[in-house]
Formats: sequence, C-alpha cells, structure tokens
Amino acid sequence: MGKLAVNGGVPVRSNPFPKWPIWDQGEIDALTEVVKSGKWGSLHGNKVSEFEQKYAAMHNAKHGICINSGTLGLRIALMAAGIGGEKEEVIVPAYTFIASASAVIEANAVPVFVDIDSDTYNIDPDKVEKAITPRTKAIMPVHFGGRPADMDRIMEIAKKHNLIVIEDAAQAWGSSWKGTGVGAIGDAGAFSFQSSKNITSAEGGIILTNDDELAKFARAHSNCGRSADGQWYEHYYWGTNVRLTEFQGAVLLAQLARYPELLKRRQKNAAYLNKHLKAIGGTEPLKDDTRITSNSVHIYIWRYKKEQFNNAPRTRFLEALKAEIQQVSPGYSIPLYQQPVFKQKAFGPKGKKIDIAVDYSAYHLHECEKACFEECVWFNQNMMLGTEKDMSDIVEALNKLKKHADEL
Repeated sequence: MGKLAVNGGVPVRSNPFPKWPIWDQGEIDALTEVVKSGKWGSLHGNKVSEFEQKYAAMHNAKHGICINSGTLGLRIALMAAGIGGEKEEVIVPAYTFIASASAVIEANAVPVFVDIDSDTYNIDPDKVEKAITPRTKAIMPVHFGGRPADMDRIMEIAKKHNLIVIEDAAQAWGSSWKGTGVGAIGDAGAFSFQSSKNITSAEGGIILTNDDELAKFARAHSNCGRSADGQWYEHYYWGTNVRLTEFQGAVLLAQLARYPELLKRRQKNAAYLNKHLKAIGGTEPLKDDTRITSNSVHIYIWRYKKEQFNNAPRTRFLEALKAEIQQVSPGYSIPLYQQPVFKQKAFGPKGKKIDIAVDYSAYHLHECEKACFEECVWFNQNMMLGTEKDMSDIVEALNKLKKHADEL
C-alpha cells in the first residue's frame, strides 16, 4: 500500500469544502416582500433598479443595466458600442469561457483569438497589438478568475488604434485596477450572476458603463428596442426582452449585502495559498501585480510543473490530489479555437456553417495550449470560502504529493 490516498493511503481530509450558494433569512425575507408586493417584474418594482445603482457605485460606474445573463450582457454591450458589421473583428483571449467569443458571433462580428500571458492567464497585450488589422474594431479583455487584466496597456493600445474596449468581467465582482472597479474602465463591461458565481441569482448579469449614449442603447437593446423618451409601444431600435425579475433583484441585493465579508475571506485564503504554494516548488501561483487592488478570486489559479513531481502528467497529479482533498479542477480542457463550433464554423441554425474570414483550425497558441493540456489547475470558488484549516489541508496535500512524487 502506498502513502498517497490514490494508492490506498489515508487521505489528508474527508470533510467537504463549503457548499454553494450561501443564503440566509435575508434572501427569504427579500423574496417574500416581492411576492407580497405583487410587483414581480422589474418594470413595476424597484429591486432591480436599486441593485443596478448599488452595483454600479461599487464599481465606480455611472450606469448599470441588468440583463438575464453575462453572455447577453457582452453581446448587448458590443452592439450598444456600435460593433456589428460582419467583417468587423473583436480580439478575444483563447483561454476563457465560450461566451466571450460566442457573444461576438451573436453581435454579427468576428472573434480573433490571441494568446494569454502565462504569468497572469489574462490576455497578453503584446499579442493583442500584433493581432490588430484594419478590420479590428474592439478588444475584449477577460478578467479571468477575477484577476484584472492589464488595463493600462489595453487602454493604451485601444487609444492608439481607436478601438472600443468591452470588458468581460463575468468573474470579477469587486475586482479593481489601481483603485477603480473593473467593468467600466473600458467603454463598457459585463458581469454574470449565474448559479456558480460569487454573487448569484441563479441566472442574470449586468452591463456597466460611464458612457451615457452607450447606456441608452444598452437599455434599448435589452428592453425590446424602446426609448426612454418614446411611448411604450414605440420601438426605435433592434431589441429583445432580457430584463431581470424583481425576484432576482431581491436575491441580488441580499447577496450584495453579504459580499464584502466573503470577498475578504476569499482574498485572505488566496494570500495564504500564494505564500505556501511558492514554498513547495512546482506549484506556481500567478504573478503578483501591485496595480491589482482587489481580486474577486472566483477561481484560484496556479501552474503545475511536472518536472518537480517525477514528470507525472497533470491528469495523474490531479487524480492524486483529488484523492487527498476531494475537490480540484483542471480548468478548461480545450482552447476556444479548437471547439467544434469554431472549427466547423457552425454559427447558423441547426449548426449551419457560416463562413467567416478566419481559419480557426490554423490557430496554435502556445501558452493557451500549455494551460489547457499541461499546467493549469483551479481551486473553485466554494473552496475559497473555507477556513484556514481547509487551506492548510490543501497545502499539506501538495507537500505530501511532492514528498511521495515517486508514487505518481
């Protein structure tokens, strides 16, 4: 029998990490209030509008427009910013959730993928500049895992080339860059409140912007094309109904009230892991950056270096780590450009091919593929709500695997 749990040894822990979502009487009372009010839609109540104001203020933004998903938020933000020509290109990182790119397709534009910086797992600004063509109209930095992208360089490049910046801040609630909340540092940004997110109403999202005109069109596009100055049954622009309900607004207000304390816990646990993973060797946290003044730590991301673990492939390493602590993730297992929908350009109804002037099968982005296939490890967001003892169990398990790497 081996020392490692995967080989029959005693695991480091048997207790599960905290469950998600977290809720209490606050959500129940808020929902009960909405039920009894009879004002269940956001057109009639005030919960969604109150949340929009509070969330926008939290991120130093002038406008907040709630919608029913972060994905639709990105699409509508792009369209409200004027993106939508079939040959217009939007630069997107290849290591992110598919919504970052599918929103570009839905906005009738073309996603162009660039590589990530291995020190940050965010879009590499140098690669962004090299990917700009006469057709490029926008950059979509993703604040991946909650870690802000290099917004100084992104905004510098955008200004130099006259490009729009739409931030994918789906995982970055309360994240800030040099003291300013992400999401409206660029022209606009979108956040998600889907069920796995740090602030959740099961589904939902919000668009933030400091641009009055962009906010006007974002509201119109998300509310059936209506204008704030027009009559109810006048429809001036393309639009659809992606409004939130008052039930969701009520839950979001309760979640937001609790969030500052949970954010501090995540950040404290991330600092603990950063310190101890650096000391182990072969378990590399992402690079520190003093310009990041807050990180939501939706995902704690680090790099596995097999050379220091008897050259065991990541699949075997993660199998062994999961046996010790019950939970761990390899993250995205495939770059976006290798997704079947992009390789086959199946962007039409029933997977109909719609040919666009990008050959996604020709992409080979080194850092993205290394992240997907070899190095990246995630500790998911519920794990980051654990106690210091939970974090010490993680560190103990990693030390155990390092000590007995010959069993991997």
